[in-house]
Amino acid sequence: MTEHTVPVEIPDRYRYAVVPHIMVDDAAAAIDFYQRAFGAREEFRLDAPGGGVLHAEISIGRSALMLGDAGVDEAEAASFAAPAALGGTSVTLHVFVPDVDGLAKRAEAAGAEILQPPTDMFHGDRTVILKDPSGHIWVFLTHMEDVSNEELRRRLAAFAE
Repeated sequence: MTEHTVPVEIPDRYRYAVVPHIMVDDAAAAIDFYQRAFGAREEFRLDAPGGGVLHAEISIGRSALMLGDAGVDEAEAASFAAPAALGGTSVTLHVFVPDVDGLAKRAEAAGAEILQPPTDMFHGDRTVILKDPSGHIWVFLTHMEDVSNEELRRRLAAFAE
């Protein structure tokens, strides 16, 4: 920041969370998929001068996600690769939604691969795990009950048996 720059307040969508920024091989198609599968809203899109999406932002519920085409800027290609170029992903994206069962049906119909169908989990959330067509892993959860730390540990032990 220069001495002449006056900071402004952080936008609400960035204020309380780490904002994931994912790279995909076809950002326009990914945005379309996220809209159909997850009910995403496109908030912003900056097309690259040579074609493709340099940077876009979507919202899923109250969660923000940044994305763009992998390799749009060749200088950054090594650090901004899509899962297919890496042979998979080491990041899983978690989003709480009001109806995980409805989302799972919509996502599967749109082309998501269901890795774990909606399941009531020991931690008090109904959870679905899926892979999107770009290769990113998502966990969508509907919060069903608050679970104390003691009860969580008891349930985890029983779950692991």
